[in-house]
Amino acid sequence: MTATAPPFGPPPSVPAIRRPLAAAGTLAALLGVVFGLLLAVAGPASAHAALTGSDPQDGAVIATAPKQVTLTFSEQVAVGKGSIRILDPNGKRADTEAAPLDLHSGSTVKYGVALHTGLPDGTYTVAWQAVSADSHPVSGAFTFSIGAPSKTTVALPDNEAGGGLVGTLYGIARYAAYAGFIVLAGGAAFVLACWQRGAGARPLQRLVVRGWMTLTAATLAMLLLRNPYTGSGKLADAFDLDGLQAVLDTKPGAALVSRLLLLGASALFIAVLFGAYAKREDEHEKKDLTFGLAAGGAVIAAGIAGTWALAEHASTGIQPGIAMPVDVLHLLAVATWLGGLAALLVALYRTPDVTPDAVRRFSRIAFCSVLVVVATGIYQSWRQLGSWSALTDTGYGQLLLVKVGLVAVLVGVASFSRRWTGRLAAGGGAVTESPTAETGAEADAGAEADAGAEAQSGVEADTAPASLSGATTSQDPARAVQLARQKAAVATAEKKRVRDADPDRSGLRRSVLAEVGVAVALLAVTTILTSTEPGRTEEEAARASNAAAAPAASGPVNLTLPFDTGGKNGKGTVRMDIDPGRSGTNALHLWIEDANGKAMDVPEVKLALTLKSKDIGPLPVVPVRLTEGHWTTTGLQIPMAGDWTVAATVRTSDIDQTTVDKNVKIG
Repeated sequence: MTATAPPFGPPPSVPAIRRPLAAAGTLAALLGVVFGLLLAVAGPASAHAALTGSDPQDGAVIATAPKQVTLTFSEQVAVGKGSIRILDPNGKRADTEAAPLDLHSGSTVKYGVALHTGLPDGTYTVAWQAVSADSHPVSGAFTFSIGAPSKTTVALPDNEAGGGLVGTLYGIARYAAYAGFIVLAGGAAFVLACWQRGAGARPLQRLVVRGWMTLTAATLAMLLLRNPYTGSGKLADAFDLDGLQAVLDTKPGAALVSRLLLLGASALFIAVLFGAYAKREDEHEKKDLTFGLAAGGAVIAAGIAGTWALAEHASTGIQPGIAMPVDVLHLLAVATWLGGLAALLVALYRTPDVTPDAVRRFSRIAFCSVLVVVATGIYQSWRQLGSWSALTDTGYGQLLLVKVGLVAVLVGVASFSRRWTGRLAAGGGAVTESPTAETGAEADAGAEADAGAEAQSGVEADTAPASLSGATTSQDPARAVQLARQKAAVATAEKKRVRDADPDRSGLRRSVLAEVGVAVALLAVTTILTSTEPGRTEEEAARASNAAAAPAASGPVNLTLPFDTGGKNGKGTVRMDIDPGRSGTNALHLWIEDANGKAMDVPEVKLALTLKSKDIGPLPVVPVRLTEGHWTTTGLQIPMAGDWTVAATVRTSDIDQTTVDKNVKIG
């Protein structure tokens, strides 16, 4: 038997550095400055799609039935037949039930559905459901009236797309997928990078294999639930083969299938790691195999992480080319940190020892992982928030604050782990242990021997007279083997009793267990956060809703714009009428008068309309001359309500020209 250092666990997330508080303070200040600069320069973008406009608008009362209803979204959405339904006051379909018409124009995402002719007066309901570019279902409903409002038998849906039992099951599967990946990737990384001897430890083997099984089962569940999650919401549709085929043709479906293929490759990786690698004795060969496994495992882990980045928030919005690799890096760093923490907890409770070298290696790796998590998290937060107000005024921002708080708590608890680790290292008390490590197949033998020792109390092996024992073993070799196993079990039990009685080790185990508990809560918040509408989109939708709720203009919009081109007879006035002065098709009449109020002909006049709040325009308008000083256009299209800037350019000679503008409210 040999004397070894007492087993102890590493500080899970805080490195052994001399001045951690000073370093952490400097890092926090630097990251805070970067975060502030990013928010200060944020521009408009979105991740979840939001309805930003419609024609007719929500609650509008129009004189005659429109030929079609159009919906405008903040980003690209996937729609199909039945995605937009128009219901009359009796609940019957008022649209032609054809697939929505793609009415995209530039960066404007718009779809329309044609209506039947001869619709009667009354209140009509528009119900829509689509899948945004980040894979999440979105839905909504509103009403408009023809002639005058009326009673309607249609009840607006009170639940959002992706809710109900299917939504709950899909959310559980998402959480399980994240947890499985973290345990799989982080546990394997811990074995390869920190404690290679752990490849033969059955508890660590079971941990990693269970992570693989959890991720595989969760991915299959998400693939089956995807159709009802984004469609009917009925659990029975999970086994609809046509629906499953439709899912496979979408970006999220392709990502889930790719994840399953990569999990097949990871199964081979696990077999080699806990098979040939664990049994390899030659140091040179083991070093080469370590490099190969590390490279292959990193590629597989990055590929699996990429299946999230390619189909969710990172794939849409601003800078997707940067956001997707950053998202992969963020997820890998989280897996290395929290997955390694789970592996350490198992090693601390279920394996004989964790060496000081493993402590130091994981400390360095965990510290680097925390830096990567914070840096990439700040960038992701900037993309999804865009402003300081979104941090406190939106559900996404509030969840993000909870997540940041949990990370701070996790780091705080880790500081206690570091203290307990320091005490154990300073104690230096040697523990005598059997040379047979409780790893691999020997762990199972030790467990059986332990059970036998408990049954017989180990007394026979320790108290039997030497002569009798010798006689017994010489006559019965099987009995000798049994006694040897009992002695080993008693020694192992005694070592465990002494180890567990150490208050420093017990304190470390409790603090690491607390870290894992906080990490579980942190993962739950993160899962909810990834399916929550980002702050950017929520604020955009709120602005669009406020614009839609603004009272419509009571009549034509009238404008008067004085101008002076600077040349001879260059002074005058532009008068303009926009009728009916709301979104959609309008008629425009424009008159130009000189300084004396008489009709004035000019060589050229043109208009431009700009909606700065939505980055729309300038939309050019070239009116047609009717008579002296009078121009008109009957097809002026105003895409949505808001505060528009109307600019008129008047040219009175070959060189004299000026542009005047004015803001006007379009209802």
